[in-house]
Amino acid sequence: MNGKHALITGITGQDGAYLARFLVAKGYHVHGVIARRGTDTLWRLRELKVLDDVEIIDADLLDLSSLVRALEKTQAEEVYNLAAQSFVATSWDQPLLTAEVTAVGALRVLEAVRIVNPKAHFYQASTSEMFGKVQQPMQDEQTPFYPRSPYAFSKLFAHWSTVNYRESFKMHASSGILFNHESPLRGIEFVTRKVTDAVARISLGQKKELRLGNIDAQRDWGFAGDYVEAMWAMLQQPESDNYVIATGRTTSVREMCKIAFAHVGLNYEDYVIIDPRFYRPAEVDRLLGNSAKARTRLGWAPKTTFEELIQMMAEADLRRVRAE
Repeated sequence: MNGKHALITGITGQDGAYLARFLVAKGYHVHGVIARRGTDTLWRLRELKVLDDVEIIDADLLDLSSLVRALEKTQAEEVYNLAAQSFVATSWDQPLLTAEVTAVGALRVLEAVRIVNPKAHFYQASTSEMFGKVQQPMQDEQTPFYPRSPYAFSKLFAHWSTVNYRESFKMHASSGILFNHESPLRGIEFVTRKVTDAVARISLGQKKELRLGNIDAQRDWGFAGDYVEAMWAMLQQPESDNYVIATGRTTSVREMCKIAFAHVGLNYEDYVIIDPRFYRPAEVDRLLGNSAKARTRLGWAPKTTFEELIQMMAEADLRRVRAE
């Protein structure tokens, strides 16, 4: 046991659950912040079999005093801010809530760290969506930002807050600009999981079609289980910094559908229907990350191919649908 204490906001999300499992395996005492909700939010921790290994603490990114108490209670030496309103489509319908949680919420966590333990190492979950209307064919740490949604510009606020606290208060505050990363624990509202769940249901005769928006949008998709290792690696460095985390390969939603349906012996063209309702008000057409800095300085590289990722997700959804 290395005995370090880590505090994760957003521990019930996809990344939070994988990070919790990763840190528990490294001997950390893991504490997770949970904002009380009426639904069961612990299913991911249960599925990864780490729920009994983490301490759950009531706190909310909307309430600075609760974050201060969480930090005082845990004496965390590493703080990972993964909590956010993270679904892009919802950010258009709830822009003020998205800004309050995703932008100002991150600032509250930074401020709580500065008040309680400014020597703690802090990680901010930034996103490739900040690049938005891309200014370079391949995006790295120097690429200008051009956010195209309330989610993206809220994340940009949080990103620059992290940089400012690093420079103004000499805090060890790193920002991971993560490109799209998926897993069997992804929420059903995200396109990758929407596809693999539909593939499972169609192949088992429970559904006849899959409605999608812009299937020619391209993303750099990786596996969340690989990406949380990069988060941890950033906080082990002597100096904090910004890092792009990506696979360096871009794939269209169309190609993803092709791979997922082929996994169960079907042709995606027979089932996918383009529905204009699912188009974004402002589209991000193509994202492709250059993670050379992370590969060199952190020694990080993705281990899971895109094909392996989609097949893993399809298999998990087949198991879930059969179990229903």
